Amino acid sequence: MGNSENTFKNYDSTWEDEDYEDTTESFMLWGEDSRDTHAAEDMHKYRCTYRLIHSSDMREHTDSPQDENSPNLWFYQNKIPMNFDGMSIEEFHMYWFGDYDKLEHVHSYIQWLFPLDETGMNSPYKLSTRAIRMFRRDEAAKKRLLTSYRLMLDFYGTQLVDEKTGEVQRAVNWEERFANLNRNAHNNLRITRILKCLGLLGFRHYQAPLVHFFLVETLVKGTLPQIKQSVLDYFMFAVVDRLERKQLIKFALCYFEPKEKFVWCPSGVRIKFLKELKRAQTDQ
Repeated sequence: MGNSENTFKNYDSTWEDEDYEDTTESFMLWGEDSRDTHAAEDMHKYRCTYRLIHSSDMREHTDSPQDENSPNLWFYQNKIPMNFDGMSIEEFHMYWFGDYDKLEHVHSYIQWLFPLDETGMNSPYKLSTRAIRMFRRDEAAKKRLLTSYRLMLDFYGTQLVDEKTGEVQRAVNWEERFANLNRNAHNNLRITRILKCLGLLGFRHYQAPLVHFFLVETLVKGTLPQIKQSVLDYFMFAVVDRLERKQLIKFALCYFEPKEKFVWCPSGVRIKFLKELKRAQTDQ
């Protein structure tokens, strides 16, 4: 995909403070295992947007719901229904939780449940910076977003076990639901959207636990082979906390094989970390 060292330096600030030996082969093209340039650019754009919104959120604002058209926010405030079926957010939670056939085959609801500041397929509205600020301050809206998150976790065979930390684990029916994930690749796009939304709307601390869960299932346990590429290309780089993102990438490197084809960090970082890992194993 025509990637290069400088290309990914432009798209990824994860390692900008890391002391490592820069090498020209840092992001060489390794056939099917090469890093996806489009994915790197998309996730970089998202993280830049998050930083701008977070910086704006730190300043004082006097926003009003009447300031602009905010259908995504109004939907989560239970003021208006979805425009495709006339269902309110609370009705959706009541009637769609556990309805796996609908959740799999209907494609219009995910943009309402997890709105973003970008347009996409079946996405008639996008969140403005002002609407995002208002949403993050609305505890009732955030509580409904948490219910939406639980609903989708259940669909994916996962459950939230700690609201404070965001820790997730397998649900009782995980084997059936994982089989569905492996069959239907469009859910990878949905999970990426969910991760982005969590960051934008006040749940950034939920991002890393979910990504770690999928790294374990793909690289350690091997239960979700069909989503592995998306976990590495998209999910990891949706995590807006740079330190957490760095730890997730290092965790992935520990279990990825062959390690010389790990392209999600500069080769200098990879070499340095593998040396540290080898020393730690020798000392044990």
